[in-house]
Amino acid sequence: MTTRCPTGQHDHHDVYEAQCPCRGMLDLLANKWSALAIGALEEGPLRFGALQRRLQGISPKVLTQTLRRLEGAGLIDRTVYPAVPLHVEYELSPLGHSASVPLKNLRLWVEENVDLATAPTKPV
Repeated sequence: MTTRCPTGQHDHHDVYEAQCPCRGMLDLLANKWSALAIGALEEGPLRFGALQRRLQGISPKVLTQTLRRLEGAGLIDRTVYPAVPLHVEYELSPLGHSASVPLKNLRLWVEENVDLATAPTKPV
């Protein structure tokens, strides 16, 4: 399905076209850590440490990179509270909330169907 580009920069968006800007968003949302971070933030704002504990196995470096990419794409908001020590919270933006719906469905599908996979991949 193609849609007209609301910015007027392109005739339409088609994720199958190599130069479509949709590819960058698809790449971001299809990333394991992005999908999990968005899911972790569905219930409300979290601090960095709480996110890292929720996303078992993610390194601080990868979490930082993931949060920066999500913030840069407008999917999460970062709020800094002036306190000692510094208090920073991350939460889904309205765009992030809209992305969380299909990602939640994907996560649920995976949990329900992983045992049916014929060639499961090794967890990373």
